[in-house]
Order: sequence, then C-alpha cells, then structure tokens
Amino acid sequence: MSIKKVVVLISGSGSNLQTLMDKLHQQQVNEQQVEVVAVISNKADAYGLQRAADANIPAILVESKGVASREEYDALLAAELDKLQPDLILLAGFMRILTPDFVNQYQGKMLNIHPSLLPKYPGVNTHQRAIDAGDKEHGATVHFVTPELDSGPTVLQAKVPIFAEDSAQDLAERVLTQEHQIYALAASWFVSGRLAMQGKHAFLDGQQLTEFGYAAD
Repeated sequence: MSIKKVVVLISGSGSNLQTLMDKLHQQQVNEQQVEVVAVISNKADAYGLQRAADANIPAILVESKGVASREEYDALLAAELDKLQPDLILLAGFMRILTPDFVNQYQGKMLNIHPSLLPKYPGVNTHQRAIDAGDKEHGATVHFVTPELDSGPTVLQAKVPIFAEDSAQDLAERVLTQEHQIYALAASWFVSGRLAMQGKHAFLDGQQLTEFGYAAD
C-alpha cells in the first residue's frame, strides 16, 4: 500500500495541528495509509514544533526572521518541501502570505483553514469584524490555496451562532471547535482521492462543489 505524505505548516500553538496529527498521522483513511512526514514552522517559539516532536514527527524550523524578502523565504520553504515530496500541504495557522510563484508550484495540493465564512472577512481579526458588522453567524472555511489571499475554491464550511454578549475570544473558541472537525475531514477526503482541484473549482467524488463548498443538505 502506498503512503500519502502530509506536511503541516504552522506559526503558533498548533491546536489544529494537534487534531490533524491525531486523526491523520499513521492512520488508514478509506484504505489509504497516511503519514504526517513533517511539521514546518517559520517561528522558533511556535509550540506546534513541540507538539510534533512529542508525536515523533520531524519538527523543522524554516525561520522567517531576518530573511530579506518573501521570495527568499519561499525559496527556503520550497527547498524543504521538495526534500519531503508531500502529497498534501496543510496550512494550520501559518501566518505568512505566500508568493504567487510558490503557490503555483504546489497549487492543487495545498489546503488552508480560515476563521470566517469566506468570501466574508479574508485576512485577520475576523471574529471582531463579524461582531462589529452585526452578523448573526460566523464560522470557518477550508479552501484550496491560490495566489489571491483567502480566495481559493471552498471545500467545506462550518457555521456557529454569534450571541449578543460574545467577545471576539468567545467567538474564536466556538469557531476553533468547528475548525478541528472540518479540517481533518477535508484532509481525509484529499488523501483518499475523493477531493481534487480542477481549474478554479473544487471537486468531491467527481462533483463540482458550490461557491460555499460541500453542504450535507
């Protein structure tokens, strides 16, 4: 049986990383063996590196501090990825904007999870922005990565309510619980061959997904 190799890119504590390792690493997903072959961080103090080491997964630092340009950093990152030859790259709180050349090199096998119901609120501070706008619901989106920030084809979304008394932190915690569910699910679809990006669209089991991704209803 072939092994599907996954690399996770992080910048911080790695709570999504932990769930991905728990649900994917050395697991059989729809008869496909999966291995998280490395966790890569751009920050030396990212706790996610310790999480990887604790799971006996190679923890690799490709530090961005002191690197002159985005292009130079992405070349360093690509060099590490090319050694690993991953089938899937998962961005899990990786707080860098990747260059178009880098994204194009790995497009179609790179997923990200974003804490909003895209196309609403690309970028940062999504929870406070949703509260400030008076939204009644918020959530998270798994999408393929394309050169335009937070704009690749949506795979899956999860929604949560926004209550009148919510702080941004309250909302962030509620959304994170859903992130842990949908990111591992979308990754499992990919490694088992069910999920693919073709052109500008995501396909699941050969069916083109809508602008808002897979919807059970």
